[in-house]
Amino acid sequence: MSATSAACATNALSDQARAKVNLTLRVVGRRADGYHDLESIVAFADCADQLRLEPGPELTLATTGPLAGACGETTDNLVLKAARLLSEAVPGLKFGAFTLNKVLPVAAGIGGGSADAAAALRLLARLNGLALEDPRLVAVALKTGADVPVCLASQACDMTGVGEKLLPLDLPALPCVMVNPRMPVATKDVFQALGLRPGDLRVGVTDVIRAPAWPVAGASTADWVRALEQVPNDLEKPALKVQPVIADVLSTLGTCPGALLARMSGSGATCFAIFGSTTEAQAAGRRIGTDHPEWWVYAGTLS
Repeated sequence: MSATSAACATNALSDQARAKVNLTLRVVGRRADGYHDLESIVAFADCADQLRLEPGPELTLATTGPLAGACGETTDNLVLKAARLLSEAVPGLKFGAFTLNKVLPVAAGIGGGSADAAAALRLLARLNGLALEDPRLVAVALKTGADVPVCLASQACDMTGVGEKLLPLDLPALPCVMVNPRMPVATKDVFQALGLRPGDLRVGVTDVIRAPAWPVAGASTADWVRALEQVPNDLEKPALKVQPVIADVLSTLGTCPGALLARMSGSGATCFAIFGSTTEAQAAGRRIGTDHPEWWVYAGTLS
């Protein structure tokens, strides 16, 4: 290794792009501009893509890892989109060569691409001495994609609006199993199946008034499961029309010993189950992985 290469390696920065999981998802309505107003309790898993940045004169991206082939054209990747938008907002922005180790499934309802873009913004912020609260960074996150602001924070929260309003929550570590049938689901197809027209409301004032108060700090897994059971994922039914295999995944998760709640995340097709203990979650993950080797299965925690 040359002295220059060694110096670049020493100066390289890295970050995790944690999977986002929608524990609940209400579609409040569709705005006149076509965007959907949402309310979602979001948690983050302890499985993640890895993103590395070596400072340099050119902005580039290389993909590695078991799911690199599913990333599509590099030029369309949200990592580069976020970096380019930030360079427009911050004159003289320093950047370099990104390397993405892709382990999360794509078009899966767990914000893989959004989490990657958010990790890129965090790395560029570190490289350029920007605070994560810098309004330029926040604006670029939302411009990159609706899920990027919540992934930028990468902490449990109540997300509202089109994804820009975030209220942090104190969520315990929830043992879980996440399953994706390796069938990509396009978000636009799911919203199309939902069928809202611009200006339509789906959740009325009465629904808002009856919405549960989320558990306070120190609440148990059981407390959270009871609250989460009261609020569905409104995209689950339309997603089933787009990709019926989701029903099989939900059934498999829901019948595992110790499963307290089984639900789809985001617009699918990834589903998750919350368990009463880590031991039960790990056992369920092993069993599902054995019975369905064609599925992507991860047992871990949400927080």
